[in-house]
Amino acid sequence: MRPTSLRRQRGFTLVELVVTMVIIGIVAGMVTVFISAPVRSYLDTAARVELADAADTATRRIARDVRLALPNSVRVDPSRKYLELLLTKTGGRYLAQGDATPGNILGFDPDAPPANPNVFTIVGAAPSGVQAIRAGDFIVVNNLGDSAPVNAYECTAKCNRATVASVAGNSVTMVANPFLAANPSNATMRAMPSQSNRFQVVTTPVTYYCAPGGTLQRYSGYAIQAAQPVNAAAAPLLNAPVSGQLAGQVAECGFSLGQLANVQRGLITINLTLGVKNSSAGQVTLMQQAQVNNTP
Repeated sequence: MRPTSLRRQRGFTLVELVVTMVIIGIVAGMVTVFISAPVRSYLDTAARVELADAADTATRRIARDVRLALPNSVRVDPSRKYLELLLTKTGGRYLAQGDATPGNILGFDPDAPPANPNVFTIVGAAPSGVQAIRAGDFIVVNNLGDSAPVNAYECTAKCNRATVASVAGNSVTMVANPFLAANPSNATMRAMPSQSNRFQVVTTPVTYYCAPGGTLQRYSGYAIQAAQPVNAAAAPLLNAPVSGQLAGQVAECGFSLGQLANVQRGLITINLTLGVKNSSAGQVTLMQQAQVNNTP
């Protein structure tokens, strides 16, 4: 008899390999059944969180711009797909007739124009930093919206919006003084001063558009128009210097503007639904409201 150490060692038979592979397949299938559901649930939850975060970011951005809007400048078109406003960055008090502070008054009476009609003095500290008034900004006084002659969008026959040419300390030089460019014999054609001698500084118009392709777009830097632009495929929105997508996967989107009773404020409601209908991730709907200060 041969020694045990010299005997041939047996390997796995083909039947044993096949049985082993079948058992491994069964175990893998069972593991997949138990693991796939939690993984799919996690992925769906993560997708809904991303949708909610995108919707929240978009609505907060719109609400922030609305709160910075020039009084009585927010307007929504009948389709509720376009929202436009005039964005302000700061404001202040201008030197008026009767103030004891030396400087240049901001004139409104064409019958008695000031010595330097295109220059006015800011009372108090001039805005600085990101709020500093710069050339190209607009000075707006007593904006009452659609009521003529104090609508910052409309500057044909009369205007309450002046373009800044330069700023030196507390002295603001305008390209021209539209507050004096009126018919002296017709009081209704004159711009109206602010009762509190206040002005706002507008930087740009801004439009938000709920596009039919499932996106929310933002446009800015274009020229101020008397009529609200409601065609993204035409000027001024088509060639706006600044434009971009604020949100994608937009299923529903709309704006509404209402007035709060007995107060000088408006209320913008933003409805935004993101997501694909009947998808595993579902849809996320947010409604954001922002108050509009309509006291000029």
